[in-house]
Amino acid sequence: MKYRSVFDIIGPAMIGPSSSHTAGAARIGRMARRLFGRIPHEVDIEFCGSFANTYQGHGTDVAITGGLMNFDTHDPRIKDALKIAEDIGLKIRISTVDPPGEHPNTAWITLQDRAGTMRVKGISVGGGKIAMLEADGFAMNLSGDAWTALVFHKDHFGMIASVASVLADQRINIAKMGMSRKAKGQDALLIIETDEAIADSLGSRIAGIADVGQVRILPPL
Repeated sequence: MKYRSVFDIIGPAMIGPSSSHTAGAARIGRMARRLFGRIPHEVDIEFCGSFANTYQGHGTDVAITGGLMNFDTHDPRIKDALKIAEDIGLKIRISTVDPPGEHPNTAWITLQDRAGTMRVKGISVGGGKIAMLEADGFAMNLSGDAWTALVFHKDHFGMIASVASVLADQRINIAKMGMSRKAKGQDALLIIETDEAIADSLGSRIAGIADVGQVRILPPL
C-alpha cells in the first residue's frame, strides 16, 4: 500500500478512536453498499481477527453500520448508527469468525433485499485505507480512491477492448484495470479505475455492448 501524503498515514477526518477500526470500517460499509447498488433490507456482518476482538470497544460495529447507510467517516450520526438502522428497519446481525489466513482487520458482509443477495469481503489496511477483495465470488482489489467502472459481462474475446474504446472516445485515461471470471467463457467482472470522472451516460454506452449484463459507476469514497 502506497501513501500519497501524511494524511493517508494519520487517517481521514472521522468519528471514533481508530483509523483502522473505525474510519476503515465505515469505508468498508460504504463500499459494500455501493457494490450492492441499493439500500439493503438485511445485513449479516462477520468480523475476523482484530476486528472480532475489539469491534465493540473501537466502534467498528457502529462505523460499518453507518457506512452501510452511506454515512461518511466524519458523519456524527455514526455513533448512533445501530439505533438509526433499527429505526429505519435495516436489520443488522453481527457475529465473529476465526478462519485461518485472514487479514486481521477483515469483514465479510452479506447484504440482502427482495431482489437478491451479495456477499463481499473488505479489509482495513491502516490510515483509513481499505481494500475490497471479493464481491459475489469475484476476486478484486478495490480501494474506493478513484472513479471506478464495474462491468459484469460474459467472458469472451474483445470485451476489454470494446469497453476501453468507449472510455478512450471521451479521453478518459485508465489508471488500473483488472478482470475476474468464474470460468472461461462464463460470468466475468471487469474493474476499471480511471483518472477522470465517468459520467452515467458512459455507463449506459458500456451497458449497450453485446454480452454486458450490468454496469455500475462508483465515484471515489
